[in-house]
Amino acid sequence: MNATRFTGRTALVTGAASGMGAAIAEAFAAEGARVVAADVEVAGGAATVARITESGGAAIFVPTDVSDAAAVAALVARAVDTYGGVHCAVNAAAIEGEGVPLADLDDAVFDRLQAVNVRGVFLCMKHELRAMVAAGAGGAIVNIASTNSYRPQHNQSGYTASKHAVLGLTRSAAMDYARHGIRINAICPGAIDTPMLRNAIARRSGDAAETANRLSLLGRFGTVSEIANAALWLCSDESSFTLGHALAVDAGYLAR
Repeated sequence: MNATRFTGRTALVTGAASGMGAAIAEAFAAEGARVVAADVEVAGGAATVARITESGGAAIFVPTDVSDAAAVAALVARAVDTYGGVHCAVNAAAIEGEGVPLADLDDAVFDRLQAVNVRGVFLCMKHELRAMVAAGAGGAIVNIASTNSYRPQHNQSGYTASKHAVLGLTRSAAMDYARHGIRINAICPGAIDTPMLRNAIARRSGDAAETANRLSLLGRFGTVSEIANAALWLCSDESSFTLGHALAVDAGYLAR
C-alpha cells in the first residue's frame, strides 16, 4: 500500500455504508485521500466515516439517495465546498432484490432497480463530471457494474438489465470526456462476500459453499478489499492509459 498515493485528492464514494462501498471509502482514506462518503443508509455511512476519522483520515458523510437528482447535486456540491473539488469518484450504490422470471417481475421492483442502479449512476456521473470539467484538472470515475453485465443469472432480468446499462454509460462517457483528461472505467465484481450477496443467497434458499464453487474458479467468495484494490488502481496514475474498460474481478467466472 502507498499511503500517499491519493494525498491531496478528494474521493467521492457512494454506497459507502457497507460492503464494497465502505471498503473502497476506507481504502482511499488509508492512501491519503479526503473521502466524501454517501449512502441512503445513515447509520452505516456514519460508521464508515467514524472508522476513517478514528484512524486519522479525513472524511465526511453525506446522506444521499442516488436516484434523487437534487440530492446528488447537493452531494457533489458538498464535496466541492468542503474539500475544493472531486478528483476521484466510485459509484458503488446499488440494489438487487428480485428472484422471479421476467414475466413475474413486479413493475415497481423493476423500476426501483433501474432508479438506483442506472439513474443513480447517471446522476452521479453527471454531477461528478461537471465538477471535474469545471476544475480543469482531469479526474477518474469508476462505476461498479457486475459479471451480470456479461452473463446473467436465472431470475435476475431487471438487475442484469441495469448492469448492462452501467457499462453503456461507462463506455459512452469515457469517449466523451477523455479530451478533458477524465478517465472513466468500470469494475465487474463476481461473487463478493457482502451483505447483499449473503441476503440474496438466503432469500433464494441457496447454499453458500455451492454458490462459491459455481461462481468462482477459486472456490471462494471474493473479499471487499479485493474490489477496493481494483478501484484504487483504476483511480490512480498507475492506470493512466486505461479508459472505457470493464475490469472483471471475478476469480475467473467470466472465463469459464
